[in-house]
Amino acid sequence: MSREPNTQLIAVMDEAKVSNKGLAKRMKDAAAQRGIRLGTTHIAVQRWRDGVGIKPETAAIMADVLSAKLGRRVAPGDLGFFDHTRPTAHEPIGYPRTVPDVLAALDGLAQEHADTPASDRLIIAEADLSSAVLSWMIDRPDGIQADRPAHQRVGMRDVRAIRDAASMFMQLDFKYGGGHGHKALRHYFRHEVLPLLSASYSEKVGTALYGAAAEVSQLLAWTAYDVGSHRLAHRYLTSTLRLSKVIDDRMFGARVLGNLSHQANYLGEPTQAIQLARAAIEGAKGRATPRAMANYWAMEARALSNAGDRAGAAEAMNQAERHFVRADSADDPAWLSYFDDAELLGELCHCFRDLKMCREAVEHAQRAVDSTDPQYVRTLGFCRMVLAQSQLLNGELEAAVSTASLAVNGGDTLQSARFQRYVTDFQAEVSAHAAHPAVVAFNEQVSEALARLDDEDE
Repeated sequence: MSREPNTQLIAVMDEAKVSNKGLAKRMKDAAAQRGIRLGTTHIAVQRWRDGVGIKPETAAIMADVLSAKLGRRVAPGDLGFFDHTRPTAHEPIGYPRTVPDVLAALDGLAQEHADTPASDRLIIAEADLSSAVLSWMIDRPDGIQADRPAHQRVGMRDVRAIRDAASMFMQLDFKYGGGHGHKALRHYFRHEVLPLLSASYSEKVGTALYGAAAEVSQLLAWTAYDVGSHRLAHRYLTSTLRLSKVIDDRMFGARVLGNLSHQANYLGEPTQAIQLARAAIEGAKGRATPRAMANYWAMEARALSNAGDRAGAAEAMNQAERHFVRADSADDPAWLSYFDDAELLGELCHCFRDLKMCREAVEHAQRAVDSTDPQYVRTLGFCRMVLAQSQLLNGELEAAVSTASLAVNGGDTLQSARFQRYVTDFQAEVSAHAAHPAVVAFNEQVSEALARLDDEDE
C-alpha cells in the first residue's frame, strides 16, 4: 500500500513557519535539555511528512517543540500521529466468511507495511468479537479441494520447505524482534506460500499445506504485534483463525485465540482477553496436547491477573501447571516447541507482578531469567524487566535498576516496540527516585539505546 502524506503535520509546520532542518534542530535541542540523545535529521522530518510512522517518545518531543513555537498546546494526534488521549473508533473484526475471502484478505494484508506504529488503543466491538469466535466454534470445516486441475502440483517437500522457513523466521523473531524479519516474511508468504494454496495436491498434502500456511500467517501477525502495528496484527490473527477452520485444526485455532487474548491484555482490555483465552480452552478441549492446554490456561491467568482477580488467576495458574506436568505425554507440533519450563515461568511471573504478589513475582521472574535459553533474546529481556519491576515492588531499588540495565544491554538489538514499552514503563515506575545516581545512569543508558535505534531507522 502506498503511504499518504501526513497533511496534519505539514499544516502545523506551515503554521509554525518551521523548516525540516529547523524542526529537527529544535527537537534535538529539546531532547538534549531532558538528557536524551535524539538522532533526528531533516531527512527524518521529511519521511514523517511523507507518512512514515514515528516512535511515541519522538512524537511527544515534536509536539512539545511545536507547542512552544505556536504558543498553544499541540498533541501527537494533532500532528497526524497516534493520540492516546482520544478514543479510537471500533475496528471491524474482519473474519472472512469463505475460503476465497480469507485468501484474498491475506494477500491484501501481505502487501501492507508494519513500520507505522499505531496507537496502543484498538477497540473491537464485543458483538463482532463474539460473532467471529462463535463462527470458529460452530461452523463446519471447509475441507480440502483435492486433486483439482492446476498448473502446479504440490508435494510434502513443498510443505517441509514452508515449515523450515517458518522455523527460521521464528528464531529471528525471538532473537532480533518482530521488526527484523517481518518485511521479508510477508514477501515470502505472498509470493511463495499463498500461490501454492491454489495449486493441485492430495488431501493429505493439502491439509499439511494449509497448516503450514497458517503457521506463517500467525507469525506475520506476531511480528506486526511486536513492532506495534496492532490493527494489522489483529487482522492477520482473525484471518489466520479463519484459515485454521478450513482443515478444522482446533489446536492451532485455539493458539490464535490465545494470541488475540495476549494482544487484548497488552492493550489494556482484560475482559476481552479473558473471553478469548476461555474460548481457546473450550474450543480445544479433547483436541489439543497438554502443553498446548497449559499455554491457553496461562493466557487466561495473565488476563485475570491484569483484571485483579486473584482467586481466578490462582486457579488458572494451577490449571496451567497441572497440564504442563503432562507436557511430555503427547507429541507436540513443531510450532509449540518454544513453550518450555522457562516460557511458563515467564507467563507466571507476569501474573504475580500484576497481582502485586512481590515475593512470588521475584521468585518466579528470577527462575524464568535463570532458565531462559539466551537465544530467546526478547523473552529473556521481558523476564529481566519483570524481575526488575518485581524487585522494585519489593523495595529493592538498586537491584531493580541493575536488573533493568542488564535487560537493556541484552536487548539493544531488538526491533521490538513491546520491549521498549517494558523499559519505558519501568522508567515511569522509578521516576519517583529520579535523582538517585543509579536511576540517572539508567535513564542515560536508555536514552543512548533509543538514539541508536533512531539512527538505524534513518
